[in-house]
Amino acid sequence: MEPHVTENSPTLSDSQRAAVTETLQRYWGYDELRPLQSEAIAATLASRDSLVVLPTGGGKSLCYQIPPAILGRTDVVVSPLISLMKDQVDSLLACGYPAAAIHSGMTPQERRVAESGIAAGEYRLIFVAPERLVHRGFLTLLQGQSVCSFAIDEAHCISHWGHNFRPEYRQLTVLRKRFPDASVHAYTATATERVRHDIIEQLGLREPAVLVGCFDRPNLTYRLVPRNRIRHDVVEVLERHRGEAAIIYCISRADTDRLSTYLQSEGYRAESYHAGMEGSERRRVQEAFSDETIDIVVATVAFGMGIDRSDVRCVIHAAMPKSIEHYQQETGRAGRDGLEAECALFFSPADTLRWQKLLERSAAESVNGLVAEESLAASVGLLDHMRKFCAPGVCRHQTLSEYFGQSYENEDCGACDVCLGECDALEDGTVNAQKILSCVYRLKREFGVSHVVDVLHGAENERVAQLDHDRLSTYGLMKDLTKKSIRNMVYQLVDQRLVGRTNDTYPTLHLNERSAEILRGERQVWFVPQRTKTSVSRSKQDGDLWEGVDVDLFERLRALRLRLARERGVPSFVIFGDGSLRDMARRRPRTAEELLDVHGVGEKKLADFGEIFLAEIAGERVEAGEP
Repeated sequence: MEPHVTENSPTLSDSQRAAVTETLQRYWGYDELRPLQSEAIAATLASRDSLVVLPTGGGKSLCYQIPPAILGRTDVVVSPLISLMKDQVDSLLACGYPAAAIHSGMTPQERRVAESGIAAGEYRLIFVAPERLVHRGFLTLLQGQSVCSFAIDEAHCISHWGHNFRPEYRQLTVLRKRFPDASVHAYTATATERVRHDIIEQLGLREPAVLVGCFDRPNLTYRLVPRNRIRHDVVEVLERHRGEAAIIYCISRADTDRLSTYLQSEGYRAESYHAGMEGSERRRVQEAFSDETIDIVVATVAFGMGIDRSDVRCVIHAAMPKSIEHYQQETGRAGRDGLEAECALFFSPADTLRWQKLLERSAAESVNGLVAEESLAASVGLLDHMRKFCAPGVCRHQTLSEYFGQSYENEDCGACDVCLGECDALEDGTVNAQKILSCVYRLKREFGVSHVVDVLHGAENERVAQLDHDRLSTYGLMKDLTKKSIRNMVYQLVDQRLVGRTNDTYPTLHLNERSAEILRGERQVWFVPQRTKTSVSRSKQDGDLWEGVDVDLFERLRALRLRLARERGVPSFVIFGDGSLRDMARRRPRTAEELLDVHGVGEKKLADFGEIFLAEIAGERVEAGEP
């Protein structure tokens, strides 16, 4: 699939291309740009508005970092989270790039120093949150610097139709009024065509260059499996990534706490993270994950946007997320360095109902009823797409690409459960469905799932006996199956809309027109079988990305990187990414000149870390403080 580029998009002149290449090598140690980065940089240099949609790991940051370095001016980046700003500034400073952030976590003295630097024109980039940007005093400060370019990161946050709407982003419309001649550039990793149109409208972009990269992430292996025993399921995946960074997503705060406690008891370095925790505790967990004190974060969707860690090798969903956009964004936190990573999703038909109740509750508590009603309808539609995505049968990479409006040319991705042959075949469940629906009919009035399961399994309990339901013809009709198996089938019927379920506090089942078609033998039913064991194959990328790498040396370089990062108080990726370490362990450079040829080694990092890494590669030991 070719990236989408607006007609008449700006292109780099020969002199600009030479300047971009020199800047790229000097600060970041890269030899070439990725797809669409050239066009995005050209749009900024030409002062033309743009909307840039690149997948996580696709290099959005370089698109707004390179132009001000070439032009010697100060540009502004709007970013939603303090942690994200801090990580980006740390990374830039480590490369020798002058940048600063203004945020609420700074002391008054730190803020005065930063604002003084802005007034003196010392920085090429200023990172700021949307609510602080629109503060009158800060706008006046920027106008004094004649800022002529704004980059809006995570721009999907401005759209009601996006997956992470943030009302404070709507305030950014003030930029057009206060800076009428400035260009505005919107960046996001995940946006359908509808969301892209909304971003353009809300930000008032003028004839923007629209650059949409390929949504496919070929380095990610997707596995979607019916949930069986979630603790066992999660541990099975984590064992494939011992000692590596992993993020696990749950629906509720209670789920995260229970799972993280269990993982700790099993010897994993894991912590939970959710909005119910104190801010200081959330920051502690986030920092522990960044500095590799812990390997695993078990979180709700509140975690992730502010994480700039590039070496996450595994993302697990312990339940189905509420939209494909959320899934794409959250799995996108794996393998941001372009190296292989695994994304495992464990789902149950009950997840759909659980999300729907949460969405309805949120809408009911909203102050603006009309907006809430529209938002609920949009969210339920997104949820339905996610439910369908979980069904087996079609390549996951293909399905994701086509959802975002892009074709997928490969017949076999070699990196998903479908193409690797790991999916269980669907079972003809028509007879069992008829037994379940017949039981619902014979109960005469509506009962919940648990009671229907009790009757079908032949439970000998007081409630069944009191209601004389042990005398029904369907009593014990499925006693040869476990309660868990029967319950799984019931939920699959509900999720496929083959039986109705109320949305009350105590939901009950009822027949619908589709139920009648099944009972009359006019509709066939297919069930996803419960798993007994996960069969896992290697993706075709796993071996290729490790070819020629001295694994022992790579692990020694990881340990050295961690030691240096802790001494400097920065995340490990600020020193070097895993891709750079693998390249070192493959090339085994002996001189500074050879090290400079390694991917991700620029002039500043060579000066700061060259000698100590070369010594480690040569098998010598140099302390960080030694000359």
